[in-house]
Amino acid sequence: MTSVDNDSFSQPVERTEPTSAADPASGWLAGVSAVLRSGAVFILLALLIVGFTAAQPAFINVGNLMSILQAVSVVAILGAGVTVTLAVGGFDLSIGAVAASSVMAASYAMIVWQLDAFATVPLVLAFGAAVGLINAFIIVRLKVPDLLATLSMMFLLSGLQLIPTAGRSISSGLILPDGSKAAGSYDPSFLLIGRYSLFGTVPVSVILMILVALALFVLTERTRIGRLLFATGGNEVATRLAGASTTRLKTLAYVISGTLASLGGIVIAARVGRGDVSSGGSLLMDAVAASLIGFAVLGLRRPNVLGTLVGAVFVGVLLNGLTMLNAPYYTQDFVKGAVLVGALALTYGLGRSNS
Repeated sequence: MTSVDNDSFSQPVERTEPTSAADPASGWLAGVSAVLRSGAVFILLALLIVGFTAAQPAFINVGNLMSILQAVSVVAILGAGVTVTLAVGGFDLSIGAVAASSVMAASYAMIVWQLDAFATVPLVLAFGAAVGLINAFIIVRLKVPDLLATLSMMFLLSGLQLIPTAGRSISSGLILPDGSKAAGSYDPSFLLIGRYSLFGTVPVSVILMILVALALFVLTERTRIGRLLFATGGNEVATRLAGASTTRLKTLAYVISGTLASLGGIVIAARVGRGDVSSGGSLLMDAVAASLIGFAVLGLRRPNVLGTLVGAVFVGVLLNGLTMLNAPYYTQDFVKGAVLVGALALTYGLGRSNS
Protein backbone atom coordinates (compact mmCIF):
# COMPACT_ATOMS: atom_id res chain seq x y z
CA MET A 1 0.00 0.00 0.00
CA THR A 2 1.30 3.39 -0.87
CA SER A 3 1.55 5.77 2.06
CA VAL A 4 0.97 9.47 1.78
CA ASP A 5 3.21 11.82 3.66
CA ASN A 6 1.07 14.33 5.54
CA ASP A 7 3.85 16.89 5.27
CA SER A 8 3.23 17.01 1.58
CA PHE A 9 -0.12 18.68 2.23
CA SER A 10 1.50 21.38 4.30
CA GLN A 11 3.83 22.56 1.57
CA PRO A 12 2.89 26.05 0.34
CA VAL A 13 1.59 26.18 -3.17
CA GLU A 14 3.35 28.68 -5.40
CA ARG A 15 0.94 30.82 -7.33
CA THR A 16 1.92 32.34 -10.59
CA GLU A 17 0.70 35.88 -11.04
CA PRO A 18 -1.19 36.60 -14.23
CA THR A 19 1.01 37.78 -17.02
CA SER A 20 -0.94 41.00 -17.37
CA ALA A 21 -0.27 41.92 -13.73
CA ALA A 22 3.42 41.06 -13.96
CA ASP A 23 3.84 42.73 -17.31
CA PRO A 24 1.68 45.83 -17.79
CA ALA A 25 3.07 46.28 -21.28
CA SER A 26 1.37 43.09 -22.50
CA GLY A 27 -1.99 44.34 -21.20
CA TRP A 28 -1.46 47.67 -22.97
CA LEU A 29 -0.59 45.91 -26.21
CA ALA A 30 -3.71 43.75 -25.90
CA GLY A 31 -5.81 46.87 -25.47
CA VAL A 32 -4.26 48.54 -28.51
CA SER A 33 -4.79 45.45 -30.65
CA ALA A 34 -8.42 45.28 -29.50
CA VAL A 35 -8.96 48.90 -30.57
CA LEU A 36 -7.29 48.24 -33.90
CA ARG A 37 -9.39 45.14 -34.43
CA SER A 38 -12.70 46.82 -33.67
CA GLY A 39 -11.95 50.12 -35.37
CA ALA A 40 -9.75 49.07 -38.28
CA VAL A 41 -12.20 50.21 -40.95
CA PHE A 42 -12.89 53.52 -39.22
CA ILE A 43 -9.18 54.19 -38.78
CA LEU A 44 -8.49 53.44 -42.44
CA LEU A 45 -11.49 55.53 -43.49
CA ALA A 46 -10.28 58.49 -41.41
CA LEU A 47 -6.78 58.17 -42.90
CA LEU A 48 -8.25 58.11 -46.41
CA ILE A 49 -10.34 61.23 -45.78
CA VAL A 50 -7.41 63.12 -44.26
CA GLY A 51 -5.06 62.04 -47.05
CA PHE A 52 -7.44 62.88 -49.89
CA THR A 53 -8.35 66.23 -48.29
CA ALA A 54 -4.67 67.14 -47.92
CA ALA A 55 -4.04 66.24 -51.56
CA GLN A 56 -7.25 67.79 -52.91
CA PRO A 57 -9.08 70.23 -50.55
CA ALA A 58 -12.24 70.08 -52.67
CA PHE A 59 -12.69 66.47 -51.55
CA ILE A 60 -14.17 67.47 -48.19
CA ASN A 61 -16.86 69.89 -49.40
CA VAL A 62 -20.51 68.99 -48.83
CA GLY A 63 -21.32 68.64 -52.51
CA ASN A 64 -18.61 66.05 -53.06
CA LEU A 65 -19.52 64.12 -49.91
CA MET A 66 -23.16 63.95 -51.04
CA SER A 67 -21.94 62.82 -54.44
CA ILE A 68 -20.03 59.98 -52.76
CA LEU A 69 -23.10 58.90 -50.79
CA GLN A 70 -25.27 59.05 -53.91
CA ALA A 71 -22.75 56.97 -55.83
CA VAL A 72 -22.61 54.26 -53.14
CA SER A 73 -26.34 54.21 -52.36
CA VAL A 74 -27.10 51.43 -54.84
CA VAL A 75 -24.09 49.38 -53.74
CA ALA A 76 -25.15 49.73 -50.09
CA ILE A 77 -28.73 48.69 -50.86
CA LEU A 78 -27.58 45.61 -52.78
CA GLY A 79 -24.94 44.87 -50.15
CA ALA A 80 -27.65 44.87 -47.48
CA GLY A 81 -29.41 42.13 -49.43
CA VAL A 82 -26.19 40.13 -49.64
CA THR A 83 -25.73 40.58 -45.89
CA VAL A 84 -29.14 39.06 -45.13
CA THR A 85 -28.37 35.99 -47.25
CA LEU A 86 -24.97 35.65 -45.57
CA ALA A 87 -26.74 35.70 -42.21
CA VAL A 88 -28.61 32.49 -43.09
CA GLY A 89 -25.44 30.84 -44.37
CA GLY A 90 -26.20 31.50 -48.04
CA PHE A 91 -24.89 33.75 -50.75
CA ASP A 92 -26.75 35.55 -53.55
CA LEU A 93 -24.72 35.90 -56.74
CA SER A 94 -27.72 37.05 -58.76
CA ILE A 95 -28.16 40.51 -57.22
CA GLY A 96 -26.23 42.33 -59.95
CA ALA A 97 -28.27 40.62 -62.66
CA VAL A 98 -31.53 41.33 -60.78
CA ALA A 99 -30.59 45.01 -60.52
CA ALA A 100 -29.67 45.20 -64.21
CA SER A 101 -32.86 43.39 -65.22
CA SER A 102 -34.85 45.78 -63.04
CA VAL A 103 -33.34 48.73 -64.90
CA MET A 104 -34.50 47.20 -68.17
CA ALA A 105 -37.90 46.21 -66.73
CA ALA A 106 -38.59 49.71 -65.40
CA SER A 107 -37.58 51.26 -68.72
CA TYR A 108 -39.65 48.78 -70.72
CA ALA A 109 -42.71 49.33 -68.52
CA MET A 110 -42.67 53.09 -69.04
CA ILE A 111 -41.45 53.39 -72.62
CA VAL A 112 -43.15 50.38 -74.23
CA TRP A 113 -46.14 49.76 -71.95
CA GLN A 114 -46.50 53.48 -71.14
CA LEU A 115 -47.01 52.92 -67.40
CA ASP A 116 -46.48 55.68 -64.86
CA ALA A 117 -44.15 55.66 -61.86
CA PHE A 118 -46.87 54.50 -59.44
CA ALA A 119 -47.43 51.34 -61.47
CA THR A 120 -43.82 50.76 -62.51
CA VAL A 121 -42.17 50.83 -59.07
CA PRO A 122 -44.42 48.17 -57.45
CA LEU A 123 -44.18 46.04 -60.59
CA VAL A 124 -40.38 46.06 -60.58
CA LEU A 125 -40.19 45.42 -56.84
CA ALA A 126 -42.54 42.47 -57.29
CA PHE A 127 -40.24 41.20 -60.05
CA GLY A 128 -37.27 41.24 -57.66
CA ALA A 129 -39.25 39.51 -54.93
CA ALA A 130 -40.33 36.83 -57.42
CA VAL A 131 -36.72 36.19 -58.42
CA GLY A 132 -35.79 35.86 -54.75
CA LEU A 133 -38.66 33.43 -54.24
CA ILE A 134 -37.50 31.31 -57.18
CA ASN A 135 -33.94 31.32 -55.80
CA ALA A 136 -35.26 30.20 -52.43
CA PHE A 137 -37.32 27.41 -54.01
CA ILE A 138 -34.31 26.09 -55.92
CA ILE A 139 -32.06 26.27 -52.85
CA VAL A 140 -34.45 25.18 -50.10
CA ARG A 141 -36.76 22.74 -51.86
CA LEU A 142 -34.56 21.34 -54.63
CA LYS A 143 -31.45 21.38 -52.39
CA VAL A 144 -29.27 23.02 -55.04
CA PRO A 145 -26.23 24.74 -53.43
CA ASP A 146 -26.83 28.46 -53.12
CA LEU A 147 -23.81 29.47 -55.20
CA LEU A 148 -24.86 27.25 -58.10
CA ALA A 149 -28.51 28.26 -57.92
CA THR A 150 -27.89 32.01 -57.85
CA LEU A 151 -25.11 31.75 -60.44
CA SER A 152 -27.57 30.03 -62.78
CA MET A 153 -30.15 32.74 -62.10
CA MET A 154 -27.53 35.39 -62.85
CA PHE A 155 -26.86 33.93 -66.31
CA LEU A 156 -30.57 33.42 -66.95
CA LEU A 157 -31.45 37.04 -66.15
CA SER A 158 -28.45 38.43 -68.02
CA GLY A 159 -29.78 36.82 -71.19
CA LEU A 160 -33.47 37.33 -70.50
CA GLN A 161 -33.20 41.11 -70.18
CA LEU A 162 -31.89 41.36 -73.75
CA ILE A 163 -34.65 39.37 -75.45
CA PRO A 164 -37.56 41.88 -75.49
CA THR A 165 -35.46 44.57 -77.22
CA ALA A 166 -33.20 42.29 -79.30
CA GLY A 167 -30.18 43.36 -77.26
CA ARG A 168 -30.73 47.11 -77.58
CA SER A 169 -30.80 49.65 -74.76
CA ILE A 170 -34.19 51.18 -73.98
CA SER A 171 -34.83 54.89 -74.48
CA SER A 172 -37.55 57.12 -75.91
CA GLY A 173 -38.30 56.24 -79.55
CA LEU A 174 -37.06 52.67 -79.19
CA ILE A 175 -37.49 50.57 -82.33
CA LEU A 176 -39.00 47.26 -81.29
CA PRO A 177 -38.08 43.91 -82.89
CA ASP A 178 -41.30 43.97 -84.94
CA GLY A 179 -40.32 47.31 -86.47
CA SER A 180 -42.78 49.46 -84.52
CA LYS A 181 -41.72 52.47 -82.49
CA ALA A 182 -42.30 52.74 -78.74
CA ALA A 183 -44.47 55.75 -77.91
CA GLY A 184 -43.83 56.03 -74.16
CA SER A 185 -41.32 58.03 -72.16
CA TYR A 186 -39.92 58.18 -68.65
CA ASP A 187 -42.35 59.49 -66.06
CA PRO A 188 -40.89 62.71 -64.54
CA SER A 189 -42.06 61.49 -61.11
CA PHE A 190 -39.98 58.35 -61.56
CA LEU A 191 -36.86 60.35 -62.44
CA LEU A 192 -37.12 62.21 -59.14
CA ILE A 193 -36.06 59.01 -57.36
CA GLY A 194 -32.59 59.23 -58.86
CA ARG A 195 -32.21 62.97 -59.47
CA TYR A 196 -34.05 64.92 -56.79
CA SER A 197 -32.27 66.18 -53.66
CA LEU A 198 -34.10 67.02 -50.46
CA PHE A 199 -33.49 70.66 -49.47
CA GLY A 200 -31.23 70.80 -52.52
CA THR A 201 -28.56 68.83 -50.64
CA VAL A 202 -29.49 65.25 -49.72
CA PRO A 203 -30.32 63.00 -52.73
CA VAL A 204 -33.42 60.81 -52.49
CA SER A 205 -31.28 57.74 -53.16
CA VAL A 206 -29.22 58.51 -50.04
CA ILE A 207 -32.40 58.72 -47.97
CA LEU A 208 -33.53 55.37 -49.39
CA MET A 209 -30.14 53.85 -48.50
CA ILE A 210 -30.40 55.08 -44.90
CA LEU A 211 -34.00 53.87 -44.54
CA VAL A 212 -33.09 50.41 -45.86
CA ALA A 213 -30.09 50.19 -43.53
CA LEU A 214 -32.12 51.23 -40.48
CA ALA A 215 -35.02 48.89 -41.30
CA LEU A 216 -32.74 45.89 -41.78
CA PHE A 217 -30.68 46.80 -38.72
CA VAL A 218 -33.82 46.70 -36.58
CA LEU A 219 -34.94 43.45 -38.25
CA THR A 220 -31.63 41.61 -37.90
CA GLU A 221 -30.35 43.00 -34.60
CA ARG A 222 -33.44 43.83 -32.55
CA THR A 223 -36.08 41.22 -33.39
CA ARG A 224 -36.59 37.52 -32.83
CA ILE A 225 -36.64 36.96 -36.60
CA GLY A 226 -33.19 38.50 -36.85
CA ARG A 227 -31.82 36.25 -34.14
CA LEU A 228 -33.29 33.25 -35.92
CA LEU A 229 -31.72 34.34 -39.22
CA PHE A 230 -28.26 34.32 -37.63
CA ALA A 231 -29.06 31.09 -35.80
CA THR A 232 -29.93 29.47 -39.13
CA GLY A 233 -26.58 30.48 -40.55
CA GLY A 234 -24.75 29.34 -37.43
CA ASN A 235 -26.40 25.95 -36.97
CA GLU A 236 -29.36 25.16 -39.16
CA VAL A 237 -30.08 21.79 -37.54
CA ALA A 238 -30.13 23.21 -34.01
CA THR A 239 -32.39 26.06 -35.15
CA ARG A 240 -34.79 23.59 -36.72
CA LEU A 241 -34.80 21.42 -33.57
CA ALA A 242 -35.56 24.55 -31.53
CA GLY A 243 -38.83 24.86 -33.44
CA ALA A 244 -37.98 27.54 -36.01
CA SER A 245 -38.78 27.08 -39.69
CA THR A 246 -35.44 27.39 -41.44
CA THR A 247 -37.24 27.02 -44.77
CA ARG A 248 -39.24 30.18 -44.16
CA LEU A 249 -36.23 32.03 -42.80
CA LYS A 250 -34.10 31.26 -45.86
CA THR A 251 -36.98 32.13 -48.16
CA LEU A 252 -37.39 35.47 -46.37
CA ALA A 253 -33.67 36.20 -46.76
CA TYR A 254 -33.65 35.60 -50.52
CA VAL A 255 -36.89 37.50 -51.08
CA ILE A 256 -35.42 40.48 -49.21
CA SER A 257 -32.25 40.22 -51.30
CA GLY A 258 -34.16 40.13 -54.59
CA THR A 259 -36.43 43.01 -53.60
CA LEU A 260 -33.50 45.20 -52.55
CA ALA A 261 -31.68 44.38 -55.80
CA SER A 262 -34.75 45.60 -57.71
CA LEU A 263 -34.84 48.75 -55.60
CA GLY A 264 -31.23 49.37 -56.57
CA GLY A 265 -32.16 48.88 -60.23
CA ILE A 266 -34.98 51.41 -59.87
CA VAL A 267 -32.56 53.99 -58.48
CA ILE A 268 -30.15 53.39 -61.38
CA ALA A 269 -32.91 53.68 -63.98
CA ALA A 270 -34.20 56.89 -62.40
CA ARG A 271 -30.70 58.36 -62.31
CA VAL A 272 -29.65 57.41 -65.84
CA GLY A 273 -33.02 57.87 -67.56
CA ARG A 274 -32.63 54.93 -69.91
CA GLY A 275 -32.43 51.16 -69.87
CA ASP A 276 -28.75 50.54 -70.50
CA VAL A 277 -27.88 46.92 -71.29
CA SER A 278 -24.48 47.38 -69.62
CA SER A 279 -25.88 48.70 -66.34
CA GLY A 280 -25.03 46.74 -63.22
CA GLY A 281 -21.79 45.34 -64.57
CA SER A 282 -19.76 45.88 -61.38
CA LEU A 283 -22.61 45.95 -58.87
CA LEU A 284 -22.15 42.36 -57.71
CA MET A 285 -18.47 42.68 -56.83
CA ASP A 286 -18.90 46.11 -55.20
CA ALA A 287 -21.85 44.90 -53.11
CA VAL A 288 -19.94 41.79 -52.01
CA ALA A 289 -16.90 43.93 -51.13
CA ALA A 290 -19.09 46.23 -49.01
CA SER A 291 -20.66 43.31 -47.15
CA LEU A 292 -17.27 41.68 -46.52
CA ILE A 293 -15.76 44.92 -45.24
CA GLY A 294 -18.77 45.04 -42.93
CA PHE A 295 -17.43 41.94 -41.19
CA ALA A 296 -14.51 44.06 -39.96
CA VAL A 297 -16.62 46.93 -38.59
CA LEU A 298 -16.41 47.03 -34.76
CA GLY A 299 -14.69 43.63 -34.90
CA LEU A 300 -18.03 41.79 -35.12
CA ARG A 301 -16.64 39.28 -37.64
CA ARG A 302 -20.14 38.43 -38.87
CA PRO A 303 -22.62 39.84 -41.40
CA ASN A 304 -24.16 43.10 -40.20
CA VAL A 305 -26.12 45.71 -42.11
CA LEU A 306 -24.59 48.85 -40.61
CA GLY A 307 -21.15 47.38 -41.26
CA THR A 308 -22.15 46.89 -44.89
CA LEU A 309 -23.23 50.54 -45.07
CA VAL A 310 -19.85 51.61 -43.68
CA GLY A 311 -18.13 49.29 -46.13
CA ALA A 312 -19.99 50.84 -49.08
CA VAL A 313 -19.05 54.35 -47.93
CA PHE A 314 -15.46 53.18 -47.46
CA VAL A 315 -15.28 51.92 -51.06
CA GLY A 316 -16.99 55.10 -52.32
CA VAL A 317 -14.54 57.38 -50.52
CA LEU A 318 -11.62 55.38 -51.87
CA LEU A 319 -12.80 55.45 -55.49
CA ASN A 320 -13.87 59.10 -55.38
CA GLY A 321 -10.54 60.14 -53.92
CA LEU A 322 -8.58 58.19 -56.52
CA THR A 323 -10.67 59.76 -59.27
CA MET A 324 -10.06 63.29 -57.94
CA LEU A 325 -6.34 62.53 -57.87
CA ASN A 326 -6.53 61.41 -61.52
CA ALA A 327 -5.43 57.88 -60.69
CA PRO A 328 -5.63 55.59 -63.76
CA TYR A 329 -8.94 53.74 -63.89
CA TYR A 330 -7.17 50.39 -64.28
CA THR A 331 -5.54 50.73 -60.85
CA GLN A 332 -8.77 51.26 -58.91
CA ASP A 333 -9.77 47.62 -58.59
CA PHE A 334 -6.26 46.73 -57.41
CA VAL A 335 -6.30 49.44 -54.74
CA LYS A 336 -9.81 48.47 -53.67
CA GLY A 337 -8.77 44.83 -53.30
CA ALA A 338 -5.60 45.72 -51.39
CA VAL A 339 -7.52 47.85 -48.90
CA LEU A 340 -10.13 45.11 -48.48
CA VAL A 341 -7.40 42.59 -47.71
CA GLY A 342 -5.84 45.00 -45.22
CA ALA A 343 -9.10 45.67 -43.37
CA LEU A 344 -9.97 41.99 -43.07
CA ALA A 345 -6.39 41.06 -42.12
CA LEU A 346 -6.47 43.54 -39.25
CA THR A 347 -9.77 42.15 -38.01
CA TYR A 348 -9.10 38.42 -38.33
CA GLY A 349 -5.33 38.39 -37.87
CA LEU A 350 -5.34 40.38 -34.64
CA GLY A 351 -8.32 38.43 -33.38
CA ARG A 352 -6.52 35.14 -33.89
CA SER A 353 -3.30 36.37 -32.27
CA ASN A 354 -5.19 37.57 -29.20
CA SER A 355 -7.03 34.30 -28.82
